[in-house]
Amino acid sequence: MTAAERAGDMLTGWVDRLPPRLRRLLPRELAGFAMLGAFTFSVDLGLLMLLRRTTHLPIPVAVSIAYLAAFGLNFVLNRTVNFRSHAPVGRQVVRFAVVAVGDYCITVGVSSGLYELGLDVRVARVLAAGIVAVFTYTLSRWWVFRDRPPVAVPETALAAMASGAPSGPPPAVR
Repeated sequence: MTAAERAGDMLTGWVDRLPPRLRRLLPRELAGFAMLGAFTFSVDLGLLMLLRRTTHLPIPVAVSIAYLAAFGLNFVLNRTVNFRSHAPVGRQVVRFAVVAVGDYCITVGVSSGLYELGLDVRVARVLAAGIVAVFTYTLSRWWVFRDRPPVAVPETALAAMASGAPSGPPPAVR
């Protein structure tokens, strides 16, 4: 077991002690996703506040910088600690980037829109995070980090492929 997997067990092991019905409603991956999301969101919000206090960047730019840094951290933590993925990272990075673009558009749009309507930037950002949480978890769980087991190929088909012989039944004669 890797250090990341042990960290994941420490993070979500409490879920195993819940009653069975509750465990079905709150799988370990959802609990881990929520906890890691809360952590990386605090990084996002902290960096946003730091940028607002120390720079004169427009809100969309400050939100973008903080968001991208936190989303990168979220990818690494969810891949290794929560979803424990061992699939090739390349395809996951591309898929996560697609999710990030959708999440980003929603985040910047909602954060900026609510700010322009008079809400404090922190409140606007928290509301935007709530909106995208379901979107991001769903795509992360069932698309980005879904490790597919290798397709089982019968030994006879492997032997036929190795020898160059056709596999399977002969074609039907018409």
